[in-house]
Amino acid sequence: MQSTQLLTPPAATERVTDAAITAAIKMLLANKKGLVVHQIAVQTRDGIVELSGFTTNLLARQRAEEIALAVHGVGGVHSTLVVRTADVPDAELQHAVARALADDPATNDYQVHCRASHCVVTLSGLVQSWAEKQLVLCVVQGVRGVRGVEAGELMIRGGAILNSDEEIVAQIREQLDWDIRVNGALVVVSIHEQVVHLSGTVGTAAEKDRIVGMAYQTGTTCVDARDLFVAYWVMGREIRREKFAPKTDAAIGAAVRAMLHFNPRVRSAETLVQVLDGVVTLAGTVRNLRIRQGAEQDARHVVGVHNVHNLLKVRPAQLVPDEEIRQTIVAALARDPYVGHLQFGVQVHGGQALLTGRVDTHFELEQAGDVVAGANGVVDVNNRLDVVGAAVGRVSAPAPRNPDLALAARIRARYRWSAGLHDQEVAVQVVAGRATLTGTVDTWLDRKLAAQEAHEAGAHEVNNHLLVLNTDPRINHQTPVEYGIEA
Repeated sequence: MQSTQLLTPPAATERVTDAAITAAIKMLLANKKGLVVHQIAVQTRDGIVELSGFTTNLLARQRAEEIALAVHGVGGVHSTLVVRTADVPDAELQHAVARALADDPATNDYQVHCRASHCVVTLSGLVQSWAEKQLVLCVVQGVRGVRGVEAGELMIRGGAILNSDEEIVAQIREQLDWDIRVNGALVVVSIHEQVVHLSGTVGTAAEKDRIVGMAYQTGTTCVDARDLFVAYWVMGREIRREKFAPKTDAAIGAAVRAMLHFNPRVRSAETLVQVLDGVVTLAGTVRNLRIRQGAEQDARHVVGVHNVHNLLKVRPAQLVPDEEIRQTIVAALARDPYVGHLQFGVQVHGGQALLTGRVDTHFELEQAGDVVAGANGVVDVNNRLDVVGAAVGRVSAPAPRNPDLALAARIRARYRWSAGLHDQEVAVQVVAGRATLTGTVDTWLDRKLAAQEAHEAGAHEVNNHLLVLNTDPRINHQTPVEYGIEA
């Protein structure tokens, strides 16, 4: 139970001004790949960010909103961003969306129908859960040419909710306690007639959104989060410390299994979870590569997990000819709003996909690899794309006298404004465009984010030597743990 002194903010807390938040978001948007910054206007009033203007696709709109949500000091985001894309004939767009749903290994057997009109897709049919509905929306939003999605006719399974009020509260509380992406120390969960009420305080607007999603995952019909407030002082390590107290292997294993259950891609797989000294081993067979990747990612999101050995083998439910897989990959790359304009070489041998070609940014390299991994029948991806580089920021800006010093400054600026990294001990050195990160962070997710931010700032390569702290509130020292993953 939390002590009473944690219920009020520290006496001396820094004040993040609206002007500073606006400037920070503009800086982050300017360097974030996949966005056209001059088309987006940013204003901040009392910590609430207002985004207006245009993006080129739905994923870019979501990306801009997520960037703003994750900025230190932001209390919420109101977005009126409009998607502007080239017109796509209704029949062509409807076919592309239908094929995207059919090609995705998770949604290909959902009872979902679509129709397109003036680049707006209307979905209808039946899914089994809120999480499945979100997955369908994610797939559709990732189709090039879609400007909007109407999902009011896409219904979640009817009938009585299986979980009782007590079970719903217990499940939400369990997720708050075990998910490293949120800090529920000051969150109160109550429920009445299947309506969940969330109150208290969290550290970021992004955490608030994630907690609301957690509540819906349990099967509740409505979530009221009007009394759940955002205050950046909650990100302080004193408040977060209890969450990272040592856990038993048995408890970690149970939490990993619970996390896998909430993922609609993963929960149908028969995954064996074993834990020894905080190291999770995943074994068994899965139907596609996305499940294998998703299971590892979910396991790494659990408090107390030091590393993950992913021994899951990809065994498609039925044999798919290599040429059919290749055609599926080519079509999926062409549909993607971020990389659909690029040319790629695709080869498939025994379900293993080889991707070649040239891209401008590390973001495009990862995006293309993710698209290929999502194709039905793919068991592994060999991403051989070359990043040829592109100018960071405005093309008209004068070149700095020392590009390495300028890049290091950009990286540090991104860390200062990151809600998760602003108070962590990360040292940055840049030599010939290669960034080396040293120091300590709280979680493996912070470690990964630090590398991503360095890439986004313009680093050609990132040597990620950050150590992850294993924090025990009962002792006065922290033990760093080096994870077996690279940036």
